[in-house]
This record gives sequence, structure tokens and C-alpha cells, in this order.
Amino acid sequence: MTVDAHKETLGFQTEAKQLLHLMIHSLYSNREIFLRELISNASDAADKLRFEALENDSLYEGDSDLKVRVSVDKEARTLTISDNGIGMSRDEVIEHLGTIAKSGTAQFLKNLTGDQKKDSKLIGQFGVGFYSAFIVADKVVVTTRKAGFPASEAVRWESAGEAEFSVETVEKADRGTSIELHLRSDADEFADDWRLRSIIKKYSDHIDIPVLMQKLQTSEEDKDKAPEDEVVNTATALWTRSRSDISDEEYKEFYKHVSHDYADPLTWSHNRVEGKLDYTSLLYVPEHAPFDLYNRDGARGLKLYVQRTFIMDDAEQFLPLYLRFIKGVVDSNDLSLNVSREILQKDPNIDTMRTALTKRVLDMLTKMAKNEPEQYAKFWTEFGQVLKEGPAEDFANREKIAKLLRFASTHTDKPEQDQSLDDYISRMQEGQDKIYYIAAENFNTAKNSPHLEVFRKKGIEVLLMFDRVDEWLMSHLMEYDGKSFQDAGKGELDLGKLDSEDEKQAQEKQAEELKPLLERVKKALENDVAEVRITHRLTESPACVVVAEHEMGAQMRRILEQAGQKVPESKPSFELNPDHPLVQKLDQEPDEDRFADLAKVLFDQANLAEGTQLEDPAAYVQRLNKLLLELSH
Repeated sequence: MTVDAHKETLGFQTEAKQLLHLMIHSLYSNREIFLRELISNASDAADKLRFEALENDSLYEGDSDLKVRVSVDKEARTLTISDNGIGMSRDEVIEHLGTIAKSGTAQFLKNLTGDQKKDSKLIGQFGVGFYSAFIVADKVVVTTRKAGFPASEAVRWESAGEAEFSVETVEKADRGTSIELHLRSDADEFADDWRLRSIIKKYSDHIDIPVLMQKLQTSEEDKDKAPEDEVVNTATALWTRSRSDISDEEYKEFYKHVSHDYADPLTWSHNRVEGKLDYTSLLYVPEHAPFDLYNRDGARGLKLYVQRTFIMDDAEQFLPLYLRFIKGVVDSNDLSLNVSREILQKDPNIDTMRTALTKRVLDMLTKMAKNEPEQYAKFWTEFGQVLKEGPAEDFANREKIAKLLRFASTHTDKPEQDQSLDDYISRMQEGQDKIYYIAAENFNTAKNSPHLEVFRKKGIEVLLMFDRVDEWLMSHLMEYDGKSFQDAGKGELDLGKLDSEDEKQAQEKQAEELKPLLERVKKALENDVAEVRITHRLTESPACVVVAEHEMGAQMRRILEQAGQKVPESKPSFELNPDHPLVQKLDQEPDEDRFADLAKVLFDQANLAEGTQLEDPAAYVQRLNKLLLELSH
């Protein structure tokens, strides 16, 4: 690193080097997106100045007319995007343009597929939009001065996109940022006025500050006049316009602006509320989950405007956490202009708006599920696990959320989660008053659980749950449409009217006859089980383990243990199938030591069938080998 009073040369962070190399050499399929990204950044800078100026009007420095200017010099082969927004200090320039401090960059590099068209679309989604300048430029010069700083403390950043960049203190009379791109030899199209205008109209028409270009000279008379600027975009905040005046294409481009996503949204809802509260919302459901979806502490929320004045990027107070994937804008006339995070959390109008916006999102998803099932299937694949957090967090909308949930089921025996609770209820048997489900580590463990044997025999459908969140979900989802939920692997199974009186009497008689066997097994397993009883669940397996009705299931215990949390001690019940040859052989075994070995093998096998890790696998193997050797003699 070389340093003097005003200039220093620094090396790029390793990830930045990789990124620049890709930008320059690989991502060429959709080059025009660089202009969208740079204009979006300029618009963000204007928004940030508006917000800062709410408390300190002097930051405008006598110029509150915010704008972006795009200019081109064909002879010098330069394209310049400048704004009079917030600007950057020297430290901010080094942080934002030199080191890429965002965690998303590593994920960006990991997500690259080698498909140029797909990869180029990732730009922006991971906060690397500025670097897209190097797709068309072999040198980029950024000159910036932060609002409120003296003209002598402006900064010039320069790089050819190789291993290093320079930062120099310079003079700049006006605040804001100017980005000068020295175009590559194959980027002539971006020195053409008409081409640039078409890109701005395509991607940035909705930006709510004017994007200016020099007026085109169309006649001999124009050549004698001083050049004038003209507005290229409509410069109307899209959400303030009437829905009938906005095309689907405009809605999609605005989504890309607010979300920095590369793909079109799955659906959106644009709504104006007038009356007791006055606000406008434009909400989008993305097509793809962001890389940090499962980070509940990550940045999320809607862009908040008050009377079209930008307040904050991630206003999280307007939607519950389980809807953190929703993107969009909310603009209110009923919030104070000096609004802050603290005030937002306490303002009663926020609670009213949050309730209404939550309902609007759920209605939007309900409509998609009903009218566009294929689109909803895409949504569920990306966001289903997050939506499953809803019943625990939003009691008021529990039934609505439950209607949107999707599960795998023994009806199809496929791993796809495509069965709704309404689908299940429509197939319930006569006399069935419960919705049965099983929760397990994965789909195959759930599908092949011995607990399902009697259900399959009687043709009773069972929901198959295997997402990490499922058991926690079901601890908060007690009923749906008047039907209670029943875990097929918990408690003593009571099929109610689905069992005949003859079956119930036969079960009671069998349990009485086998009391001596149950007592012997209980003695052999006294340190491992709470109770031993005859099963009503099994038709093919010899035994199964069952946790008590209100105790934590095996799936939840595993998750907590993996997270290093202490799990309360509990012992399962052990159920035996009296019709199975192994259990009948066990009952006839006179040798107590051999009886105990066989009982423990059956108990360990039952745990393995549930996907549970044995506490002492070696002991299980020894017992099994011992029994196999005895059988061979």
C-alpha cells in the first residue's frame, strides 16, 4: 500500500477480486442491467438524503431538487451516471467500493452456475450491483462528496477492475456521486443516446426522481441552441398511480427495483386504503427465496414512505416474522414525518396497518392457491417452511394460515407436499373425527413408520411430516375446521368409531391374557421404558415405541439436542404386537437372560424404525449376534 497526504492505493478483498473477474470475463449475456443497478443506487442515495434531511434540512445545501443525470461522451467513450443524493465519505468509499463487506457476496459466488444468462441475473440480488459497471467498462472513476462535508473533502475512487483501486481526496463543489465509466471496445452500444434512453425507460421508468439526459438535437435550429436536459423517465412513484394505468411489465420492473431480485415476482397486490387510515401498499411475493430466508434476525420488511418521503428500507413492523419474504412498499399519510424505529413500534396506527397488511398477504396467497395451483406449488417449495411458523406467531389468523399449509400424505405416498387440510378432510372416512399425522426425520422414515400399519390396514389417511419445523407447528395447531389433530405416534391409540365394538373387546381380552408377558418385558426394560402394553397400531411389525400424548416427540428432541439445548428426561411406552411370531416366541422363552436379550433387541429395533439413534449401538449388535449364533446351532 502506498500513501501520501491525499491518495492511497489499496488491494481488493479476495472475494471482490473473484467477483470483478467474473463481471469482466463471464457475465455478458444481459449487459444492460448495469445501468439499472447504477440508477437504482443513485435513487437510493436520494432517498437516504431525504431521510437525513428530515432532521437536518441544511444537508440539502440549498438544493432540494433531487435528480439523476446520465450523460455520454462518444469521442472520449465515457458514460457518466451522477446524482445529488447523500454522497459518501472517504471511509464509506473504501468500505462500500473496496471490500464488499456484505456476507451475501460469498453466497453470490457459490450460487453461480456457469450459465451466463442465469448468472448475470444474480447481480443486484446480493448487493453487488455497483460492480456490474465492469461488465461494460475497463476503468471506473467514482467522484463523491457526502452531504454536509466541505468541498475540499470529496473523494475520487478509481479502478481498472484488477487487483487494486486508488482513493484520493479531491475538490467537488456539489454533493452527491458521479460514476464515470470508460467503455470497453465492445461496448459501443452504451455510447448511443437512443439505446440508453430505451434501457432507462425499460428498467427505471418508475424511479420517483427524474432521470435526466441531454435533449436530443433533431433539427438544424437545435444545434445553435444551448444544450438542455430533459426527463427520460415518468418520475412518478409507481405505487401512487392508479392500478388501471400500470402494466404488468411496469409492476415487474418496480419489483426488481425494490427487491434487487433478478426474477419476476409470482404475484402482487396493489391497494389504496382511505378512511380512518389513509395509506397505499404494493406487496410482492417473490419467485425465489433469498439466501438468508432462515435467518430470523436478518434485514427484512417493506420500504416505508410517509407522504412519498422515503423513511426506511426495512420497516419490519408492518408484517409478522413468518411473512418476512414479502417485498414491497407502504406509503402512509397518517405517520409523523419525524418517524423513527422507536416511534414506529409504539404508534397504534402501525398495529392497525399491520393487521390489514397481514390479511392482504394471506388473501393474496389464498387466491393464488385457488386460481393458480402451479404457481402456489412453486411458492410452497420456496417458502412453505417459513409459512409453517405462522400458527405459532399469529393466533388471529391461525385458520387462514392452516388453509394454506401443504403436506405429504399416505394418500399419494409421494414426498411432494401438495395435499391441503381441506383435501384431507374431503377424504375422511365416515365416523372419523380426527386429522391423523406422523412427524419424522425424513420422508422415508415417516412413510415407513410402523405406527401407520393399522391406518393402512383400515384405509385411514395420515399426513406425513418431515420438515424440521413440523412438530413445533403441530404443538400450536390444535384443530382445523372443527377437527382436532392426532399424532399417530403419541399416546394410546383410540380410533373411536373407526374401531368396531368387537375389535375393542378383543383388544381388551388380549391385553388381560398377556399381562404376565407385559410384566416380564417391563422388568427387562425397566430403565428404558415407562410402560409396556399391547399395541393397536401394528399389523406387521413386532413392536414400536410411543411417547406420551403431551411429551416432546423424537423429531423435536433431535433438533434441540443438535442445537446443544438440554432436553427433559422422559421414557417412552413400549407396545408389543401379540400376533407377531417374534412376540409369541418371546412369550414362550423360559430363560430370563435370553428373554431379556430378545426384549432389548426388539426395543432397539423399534427405536431404529423411528429413526432414533441408539445410545449403545455396540450392545445392540452384540445381543443380535448372540441370538443369531444361537439360531445357527
